[in-house]
Amino acid sequence: MRIIKLNAINSTNTFLKELSSEETVLDYTVVQTDYQTNGRGQMGTLWNANSGENLMFSVFKDVSFLNFEQHFYISISVSIALIKTLEKHQISKLSIKWPNDILSENKKICGVLIENSIKQSRFKDSIIGIGLNVNQTNFENLPQASSLQLLTGIVFNVDEILFDFIENLKHYFAILEKGSLETLKTTYENYLFRKKKPSTFKDIEGVMFSGIIQSVSQNGNLQVLLEDNILKEYDLKEIKLLY
Repeated sequence: MRIIKLNAINSTNTFLKELSSEETVLDYTVVQTDYQTNGRGQMGTLWNANSGENLMFSVFKDVSFLNFEQHFYISISVSIALIKTLEKHQISKLSIKWPNDILSENKKICGVLIENSIKQSRFKDSIIGIGLNVNQTNFENLPQASSLQLLTGIVFNVDEILFDFIENLKHYFAILEKGSLETLKTTYENYLFRKKKPSTFKDIEGVMFSGIIQSVSQNGNLQVLLEDNILKEYDLKEIKLLY
């Protein structure tokens, strides 16, 4: 496994994307940094983290074996790999806030940004960006954020967590490549935040409403039970689950 370590970079995803356009990049190549000046999250949000206290990296993954309709299984595999890595390090009460935020005790500790590359109408590769709050203890103006150290009182070795994650990522991508989609989907849904619980959502127009998360569809849409037993699907742009 090739690991490229940088003191600071605007975005590890951007760096790895540019690198892959210039040269052949091996599967599971990692770009890791102490600090990102322009770290990005889902839907254009910024990911803020203190220098040297967290795990910020991107992984290159060949996903040419996948069909278009299976794209969400990349997110599923990454989410499960993160959960299993954190469980190994005794982090409790873990859940996945759709589509792929990782929570512990209802606090966000990890964000994921996946950017897929397509060539001639087929998947080519995926850049998987991870921002994991490890040893940071101050999250000013971020009441829903936490870190592994805050949750446990332990100072963690970020490199050890990285290696464990890559091993888990290889394991779950191997399951995906075998075509065991239902196994992965079931595991993902077992960790789904607020599944089967009345929850509050906000739609694209800012209107708040209530519903109960049932599951996710094969293409990653959230399936929510509304009033009058109506089951409706939402994609990432259409709905936001509030805490």
